[in-house]
Amino acid sequence: MMKRVFLIVLDSFGIGAAKDAAEFGDAGANTLLSCVNTGKLQIPNMTNAGLGNIDGVTCLPRADAPTGAYGRLQEASRGKDTTIGHWELAGIVSHTPLPTYPEGFPEEVLAPFREKTGRDVLANAPWSGTAVIEKYGREHMDTGDLIVYTSADSVFQIAAHEDIVPPETLYEYCRIARNILRGKHGVGRVIARPFVGTPGNFKRTANRHDFSLEPPQDTLLDAVKKAGLDSIGVGKIHDIFAGRGLTEYVYNQSNRNGMEHTDAYGKKDFAGLCFVNLVDFDMVFGHRRDAEGYANALNEFDTWLGDFLPKLGQEDVVMITADHGCDPGFAATTDHTREDVPLLILGKGVTPGNLGTAGFSAVAATAAKLLGIDFETPEVSLL
Repeated sequence: MMKRVFLIVLDSFGIGAAKDAAEFGDAGANTLLSCVNTGKLQIPNMTNAGLGNIDGVTCLPRADAPTGAYGRLQEASRGKDTTIGHWELAGIVSHTPLPTYPEGFPEEVLAPFREKTGRDVLANAPWSGTAVIEKYGREHMDTGDLIVYTSADSVFQIAAHEDIVPPETLYEYCRIARNILRGKHGVGRVIARPFVGTPGNFKRTANRHDFSLEPPQDTLLDAVKKAGLDSIGVGKIHDIFAGRGLTEYVYNQSNRNGMEHTDAYGKKDFAGLCFVNLVDFDMVFGHRRDAEGYANALNEFDTWLGDFLPKLGQEDVVMITADHGCDPGFAATTDHTREDVPLLILGKGVTPGNLGTAGFSAVAATAAKLLGIDFETPEVSLL
């Protein structure tokens, strides 16, 4: 049994198209390969841990003597978004996909939203987050109307200029939308997307906030908390799980800030789970199809990992994985890609070796077993 588990999600770090990728329009997607193809990727710590040894990974060198346990995870849930991916990592398989809106949101959603916010809406269609503010930003500033848009994922996003709609007011509008979007319209996330700047030079800020659907049943976080242990969320974790099951949480301003928070928790004397999401891989580089930026972000994480691991004790374990793909070299879409994801398990007490292929929920089963907690999941522990 271990004292502390650091579960780190490299948001969108896929390692190759899933076996059902074609059903999602993602045949051939491979986030890792696109990063390798830039010629910029230098991740010796994860490579030595066994990232290149994972079944199906052929674009990295294999480690002759891996320093960690390594495996491939395949998503069982019918989706490729952040909410469903994290929920499955925490023990919930979603057999029914969350609703999406390729034609925009219907009036039965927008009418009460307009009424309760007192503002009209612009866009109401799937859009790139940066493109939609360039298209509608000036009109939004002139009228005060809210930019409402979606993507291929189950999301209702509201963009507003911070000088027109202060972030706290935007968050209140998101809470209004969250209360409307239930039942058949129960999207995975309502997302506040504040931005600043002037027409032609708009920029999204770090004041993004996600308002997630509450998980339909207990997750790993609930189990850890009920066992009387610490259940800590770093980054988007609080939002993804609607605050459920956490004893403490902190938001990130960037990947670097998230790693700093993780360092700080590494120095604290806690017992339980520290669940970390590093979203820049997805939000800043994957969706914007910036393969070099993605590769450099992986390099930064890998360097940090090399510094973090030696600081941990005999009863500490680090689990590194992802929630879906977002291939920066995939031309068919700027949305998430249906991919398998890696699992690396590292620590002084970890026996290196190949864990094979399992479902995402094996992460929850394994973390629970490491912490000595009883928690029933669709998959079994990989220990």
